[in-house]
Amino acid sequence: MKRVLIIGAGPAGLTAGYELLKQSDDTEVVIFEESSQFGGISRTVLYKGNRMDMGGHRFFSKVPEVNAWWQEMLPTQGSPSYDDIVLNRKSTLAPGGPDPEKEDRVMLRRHRVSRIFFNQKFFDYPISLKPETFKNMGLATTIVAGCSYLKACLFKREEKSLEDFYVNRFGVKLYSMFFENYTENLWGRHPSEIDPSWGKQRVKGVSISAVLKDALGKMFHKKNRKVETSLIEEFGYPKLGPGQLWDVTAEEIRKKGGTILTNARVTGVRKNADNVLTGVIYEQDGEQKEMSGDVIISSMPIKDLVAGMNDVPERPAAIAAGLPYRDYMTVGVLIPHLNLENKTNIKTIGNIVPDNWVYVHDRSVKMGRFQIYNNWSPYLIADIEHTVWIGLEYFCNEGDELWNMKDEDFAALGIHEMVVLGLIDSESDAMDFHVERVKKAYPAYFDTYDNMDELREYLDSIPNLFCVGRNGQHRYNNIDHSMCTSFEAVKDILAGTTDRSNVWSVNTEKEYHEEAKQNEVD
Repeated sequence: MKRVLIIGAGPAGLTAGYELLKQSDDTEVVIFEESSQFGGISRTVLYKGNRMDMGGHRFFSKVPEVNAWWQEMLPTQGSPSYDDIVLNRKSTLAPGGPDPEKEDRVMLRRHRVSRIFFNQKFFDYPISLKPETFKNMGLATTIVAGCSYLKACLFKREEKSLEDFYVNRFGVKLYSMFFENYTENLWGRHPSEIDPSWGKQRVKGVSISAVLKDALGKMFHKKNRKVETSLIEEFGYPKLGPGQLWDVTAEEIRKKGGTILTNARVTGVRKNADNVLTGVIYEQDGEQKEMSGDVIISSMPIKDLVAGMNDVPERPAAIAAGLPYRDYMTVGVLIPHLNLENKTNIKTIGNIVPDNWVYVHDRSVKMGRFQIYNNWSPYLIADIEHTVWIGLEYFCNEGDELWNMKDEDFAALGIHEMVVLGLIDSESDAMDFHVERVKKAYPAYFDTYDNMDELREYLDSIPNLFCVGRNGQHRYNNIDHSMCTSFEAVKDILAGTTDRSNVWSVNTEKEYHEEAKQNEVD
């Protein structure tokens, strides 16, 4: 029997483990997870009956295989959720699906609302072309933005940086208003220093032209129109947050005979003289242990993987050591009321704004984004009728001033910035808080990232190593892309092939599985 060792119990690692056990009877699966929770950055944190989503996760994919997988783990709701019942709000239901009021293993269907908060006003994200947008911008700014966009259309920049990427699609004025400061806040680097491939993977086809096409499609009721991922209007969401999906997956893996070791941090990977991996070294319960294996699937940060591997040549070792990451901190704040006025036609409990998350572009605060957990799922909140549970998100580097703050000081900063932004009246409005930190949440596209192809070539020379997921490939993958890397890795392992090009090619095309018609929005 072949033993496959999987490092990390996030979306990529758990998907790989489940698929191996599902498709093969002669494969032993052992998964190592350094924490006690499943899902990586996609985990859900429970605090006094309120649940926090680390980073906000929409479940939407153009890949049929992924949608079928999600449906298998968490079937789509067949009856209205609590808030839809209370508000008599229409919702998308699946005939015969579970009732979220009676069952937990449910994937809700939620309306997508994401906006930018800039100069104390809301702007749609991506920017929409409607009267409210022009009213909020003002006539003079609208004219400047329009001329700037036309200039960008006529004089395209060579895309050497993320700044070039954004300017080509939105013009200098809109770029400076809605992308420059936020991007620098997110990465700690100016967009002119960041590789444009980040935009190509994350923003993809979104641009003013894409917004125009989408608006015209709606205007003329065009059927089967293609919709960019950032323009989707509805998405799936686990009843109890994203971590629920991975808790269910872990349970299914164990039912199939797989082993998951929690609080087991992999610190090293053994490699023999033939350049073949032979096993891993890990720490658990204060002890250093080893386990041998025939194949290793790694979703741990490449920087740590290579650092823990013996006999690595100087060049790939240096590239891996220089790969940059951005870390993440969030504070959940419980308040009785959110001041922002709901001027939309979407009904909400307490008439709060209907946004899932809001991008903060106000230069007077350090906050990058805030989530309104009430709008993700009514079941994330202990008392949704009388409280609002909001997550304030900050981007930082492990060990910097923000990261090293005491929880109380960090929470105080966030709560003060809520007052500055007008979300609450005073710091005393905060009823409770909870702080979470996530290391290496965002693989970054600068420094030695330019030499990533060289590092990949070295990793591919190791015949029984498969790198999957966001950190495993140092690529800003969504959940579905991370899962797809594992689908491809499992195919290769079961077929006995050492060509990993299919694994690395996930999320490199501009339109990955764009033609999946069942995912297009009418």
